Amino acid sequence: MQITRRLEFDAGHRIPDHKSQCRHLHGHRYAIEITLSGDVISASGQPENGMVMDFSEVKGIAQRYVVDNWDHAFLAYAGDTAIVAFLDSLPDHKTVLLDIVPTAENLAQLAFNLLDPAYQDVFGNHLRLERVRLYETPNCWADATRTRT
Repeated sequence: MQITRRLEFDAGHRIPDHKSQCRHLHGHRYAIEITLSGDVISASGQPENGMVMDFSEVKGIAQRYVVDNWDHAFLAYAGDTAIVAFLDSLPDHKTVLLDIVPTAENLAQLAFNLLDPAYQDVFGNHLRLERVRLYETPNCWADATRTRT
């Protein structure tokens, strides 16, 4: 069984080597979807009975590890030194320095890597993160998925 929880947040970024508009400072209303797989829990009398994971717990973990950190922040590539210096000059500015260029693809993979160890198989139902889908706009998104071996 698979379940998915969607959350939204606002953040700014720039793609320094982009040939068009995205090389400028700008922001997005991002949406992130967390897809988990697992067996449906069969535990009569327990609040999790009949679920893969409570959606509120899916949300809480995603907020703690990604959304709260990125929401209303500027996601800056550490190698973009002029922008980093500019952001450092703004008192109390919420800046998240990244070792990657903050494209939708890279952010989706980073979010997957941050969230994967956070979703623990507490109930023995083989819970695991399968996909993080990050929408940069309503029409453009990137999927980071578990690699099958």
